[in-house]
Amino acid sequence: MEAAADSNWGIFIGFTVILTGGCAFLMGQAVANTWRPFWQIYPYSLLLAAADRFLIFALFEGELLAVKPYLLAVAVVFGLAALGFRITRVDMMVRQYPWLYRRTSPFSLSGSLSGSLSDSKGRS
Repeated sequence: MEAAADSNWGIFIGFTVILTGGCAFLMGQAVANTWRPFWQIYPYSLLLAAADRFLIFALFEGELLAVKPYLLAVAVVFGLAALGFRITRVDMMVRQYPWLYRRTSPFSLSGSLSGSLSDSKGRS
């Protein structure tokens, strides 16, 4: 059988994007929930992409040490982990500091300190 994982987009979409990508999203959420810094996603993404390549090698007879599929898996894993990290971190900041931040989108927040506190300081 030829290197199925390298040439079959169905395996890539089903296994790398959906299965490993879901794990990466949860990994990003776990890193954010424990208040760890964003840079910790990098080594975890490299390890998860290596596990993805090994499972494709073991289950679908893909090439184990292929560089391009590994880099593609790293990009997918890192992108989804960063997505999970950012969504979770914004949610945590808005829930923990509601007087300081407000959500502007699922991925961003803005400080609301100047508008709400300055009005209440002048009044008794």
